Order: sequence, then structure tokens, then C-alpha cells
Amino acid sequence: MSRQAISDLDRSRIQTIRAAISAASDDVRARHGWLRHQDAIGALIMALSIAGAVASGWAYVADVIPWYVCVPLTAVFLSFIHELEHDLIHQLYFRNSPRAYNLMMALCWITRPSTISPWVRKRMHLHHHKFSGTESDIEERGITNGERWGLRRLIMTGDNMLAVYLRPKTIYKAARAFVIAQNPQSEEELKQLAHEQRRGYFPLGLIHYAFWHGFVLFHLANGIALLFGSGIPLSGGMETFIAGLNTAAVVYMGPNMLRTFCLHFISSNMHYYGDVEPRNIIQQTQVLNAWWLAPMQLFCFNFGSTHAIHHFVVKEPFYIRQATAKRAHAVMRENGVRFNDMGTFRRANRYAMADDAQPAAASAEAVDG
Repeated sequence: MSRQAISDLDRSRIQTIRAAISAASDDVRARHGWLRHQDAIGALIMALSIAGAVASGWAYVADVIPWYVCVPLTAVFLSFIHELEHDLIHQLYFRNSPRAYNLMMALCWITRPSTISPWVRKRMHLHHHKFSGTESDIEERGITNGERWGLRRLIMTGDNMLAVYLRPKTIYKAARAFVIAQNPQSEEELKQLAHEQRRGYFPLGLIHYAFWHGFVLFHLANGIALLFGSGIPLSGGMETFIAGLNTAAVVYMGPNMLRTFCLHFISSNMHYYGDVEPRNIIQQTQVLNAWWLAPMQLFCFNFGSTHAIHHFVVKEPFYIRQATAKRAHAVMRENGVRFNDMGTFRRANRYAMADDAQPAAASAEAVDG
């Protein structure tokens, strides 16, 4: 598809969708006056989510719940915090209170260290809204959008570090395109932007992945050793360290990796890449809410069903989008937004449905609904 200007028809459709979503949001706010206390709501959700995650971890340590309950339960609480971070990036909470705002941002990163720094992500995400699906959309490229599906992409979807290590040239090109797209006005500004990209995971992300990969590699090696008769011999100090690492994997690292995989699987496949018209919101996303995705939606607060709404109207927090989803979906469907286009998995997330429009694609499927 050529990168032409948005058609008058699509411009009209976008305005119709935006007006309908805004009207639905206004109706919800008019019915529930307490929604005007947006800062307090955000702070309360943060407090309850952290309390829930801590309680879940404590219950595991105290032998009240097993690991297979603790990991998904904690991941659900962390999914709320991800939504808070996303809303904070759009300054939907504590816009006029810098200390409270930065505290909320810090709590988002501390509880979810598998992610990039929220302050670094802010620039990337706002750029994503302007240039979604293009080469400089490093936020989506970073989570594997545009890659052909296979074992390699499956592995990268749940591990941000491996998503870099397994395709350094792709990430370098995306980062370079992103930096250039910021239109730096001096060599110094260019260097600052490049440095910002390099330090995105410093320090929490690097620490998290060092321990997570250590946990995985140790148990893989120990499992192989057990197949040959005995496990890896450990000193008393190492036994204590491994025991602590195992606990951290259940109460902290594991829930984040589960949440990350589910979110990135949904997000990278509901966004289109490579052949979308610049700033054409109708082509940027689809609504991905097929029934079989429900387990993944649980760990990313129904992201596949509601995130496309956000691309049209960014000023509403995540719980408002959920409340207006039924009305929003109706007008979106009527005006050309796709629903459950599973052919995206075969087309490496290209928007065009025809096979000849994307050489890497094996085939395409018809859109559901």
C-alpha cells in the first residue's frame, strides 16, 4: 500500500468514531459523578494493586497458596499497574502535581521491572500515536510487531532483552529511525536522544533480566544434570541464594514475565505495521477480542478489546474505555475498523489483506465481522 494521504472518507469515519466515543464517555461520567476524582481513583488503584500483589506473594511464602496460584494472581494485579502507567504517560493523573506524578511513575517501574523506564517510554509512546505502524514506531517494533511468526518471535514476545539480542540490526534501525524522527536540532540533542535509548532498561530492567535469565539457566542446567543421575552440587551459600531466587521468581519475576507475554502477544498483533497510511487511525489497530484470547486478556486488562478505542480518543483512563467498549465497538465496526483479523498472524501484521501486498506472508484470512 502506498503512503498516500488519508482519504476524505477515512477522515470522516475517524471523526464519527471520535465523536461517538467521546459522547459515550461523557454519558458515563454524567451518570457517575465520582469519576471526576480521577487523581484519587488512580492513587487508589495503585495502592490496592500493590497491596494485592504483596498479599499474594506473602500467601505463597507462608504456604497458604501454591506457586501456580501466586504467579497468575499477582500478574492480574500488575496488569492494573500497567494500565496506570499507560494513563500516566498521557498525563491523566496528577498532571499538576509533579511529585505525586513521578512517585506513581516510579511505583509503576518498581513493580514491573521487566519493562523499559516509564520516563523513557513516555517519548516513545507519544511518538507511537503519531507514527503507529511505521519504521520509527520503536515501541511496537520492540515487542515484535512486524516480525514473521515462528518460534523466534514467540520467544521474543515474552522477553524484552531477547527481543533485542536476537535481532540487533532490526532494533538498531528502529532506534535510529525513531531518533531521527524526533528532529533533533543539534548534535548534542541527537546524542542525548541516542543515550536515552541505550539506557532505557537501566538499572531495574537489566537487574531483573540478569536474575531471571540466571534462574532459567540454572534450572535448565540442573534439570539436564538430574537426567544424568544427580543435580548440580551447591555450597550452603549457593543453596540459600537459589532458594531466594526461586521465591523471587514466583512472587516478582514470574508474574511480570507472564503479564509481559500476554500483553505483548495481544498488542503486537492488534497493531498493524509496514503498509499503513501515516496517521490513519483506522488502519493502525484492530479490535482483537476473540473468545480464545480471554486467558491472555485477563493479564492485560482486556487490552485487545479496548486499546483501539484509545487510539481514537486518548484522554480517557482505562476503566472508562472498558465502560464504553460496547458503544465504541458498534460505531467502530460501522466505520471500517477491523475485528478479529486473524490473517495478521500470517501477514506479519501487514494491513493489506491480499497475499501479493506482503511477500513475507503465506496467506491471508478474511476479517471476522
